[in-house]
Amino acid sequence: MIYFLAVLAVSMVVTYLLTPTVRAIALKLRIYTPIRDRDVHHQIKPRWGGVAMFLGMVVGLAAASTIPYLGGIFADLTPVRGVFAAMVVILLVGMADDAWDIPWMVKLGGQVGAAAILVLHGIQLEVMPVGWLGVGGPLVQAMLTVFVVVLTINAFNFIDGLDGLAAGVAALGGAAFFIYSYLLTLSINAFDASNLVTLLMAVLVGSCLGFLPHNFYPSKIIMGDTGAMLLGLVMAAGALAVTADVGQLAEGFRFRNIPAYMPILLPLAVTLLPLLDLALAVARRTARGASPFSPDRGHLHHKLVDGGYSHPQAVLLLYLWSALFAFGAVSFNFLPWWLVTLGMVLTLGAALVLTLGPWLRRRALRVNRAAAQRALRHRLER
Repeated sequence: MIYFLAVLAVSMVVTYLLTPTVRAIALKLRIYTPIRDRDVHHQIKPRWGGVAMFLGMVVGLAAASTIPYLGGIFADLTPVRGVFAAMVVILLVGMADDAWDIPWMVKLGGQVGAAAILVLHGIQLEVMPVGWLGVGGPLVQAMLTVFVVVLTINAFNFIDGLDGLAAGVAALGGAAFFIYSYLLTLSINAFDASNLVTLLMAVLVGSCLGFLPHNFYPSKIIMGDTGAMLLGLVMAAGALAVTADVGQLAEGFRFRNIPAYMPILLPLAVTLLPLLDLALAVARRTARGASPFSPDRGHLHHKLVDGGYSHPQAVLLLYLWSALFAFGAVSFNFLPWWLVTLGMVLTLGAALVLTLGPWLRRRALRVNRAAAQRALRHRLER
């Protein structure tokens, strides 16, 4: 694991050091977010933070290619080239959108194009890890892959509304995915832990950790669509690539210590918060006759801020929910199920109390005021 942690550190340091330069360039080119009614910030924020994250990931991948222990990942460069090419497409589309607010159809086309690149380089949904069922033919696999990639990209894009939120959620989810993939790889081959999914999660987490000091409230720069879509792409590529590893496990069922459904459960757990926010946004906008891609102020993070939480409090609370589901799912792999379930139930209870706290306090205040008014009227009537 030390080699993956070294790559993570490289991505983190590169992203951290390059972010101020990217910020200066974005300000000089006037690439910044204007003040809008739906936003929670009240100052101009330079965009393009995702460029620094991209460079951190790429340098991390390059550093990994020089480590002999990780040589197996680069024995066949086809998947690596596919991920890199898809990242470049998302980078260009995101930078254009951050600079000029390109039409949503153009942005969607770029996302589909990035997903198609992954398919052409062999990264696609090949097997469902429940009963080891294959996923249709090549056309069905390609269509499902494009759907998963576009869905995940937009889920992370939708949740990027508070300083540090998307980067922190991705770092927590990526860390959980990193642990799972590393354990999965060791169970396949105890002498070789080199795996593309583990590497992708390492550079993802590293870039997020390097960006967060500049992005946490009060932020100096935001990642923009460039960074949010990049995080969604890399997370989706990891979730898809791991299905190939699961296919290997069917031979002899050598991976008995980790449940067979985990490759489905974990990506869902990691992206549950972004996906939930995406589903609610689409339902909300469709119900009022608007485009699912039209912006509004109805996201989960908006509700928390409007409910009485401060900006950093809302972000930390959403971190708690992300960690609960992501690490809870991973814990089922190496801890007794009853212990994990008990811990998740207790943590879930605490998270619910914290989340509903402002609304419960306001409700109690309204009830007390109503009771006081009734008592006052009763005394006056007497």
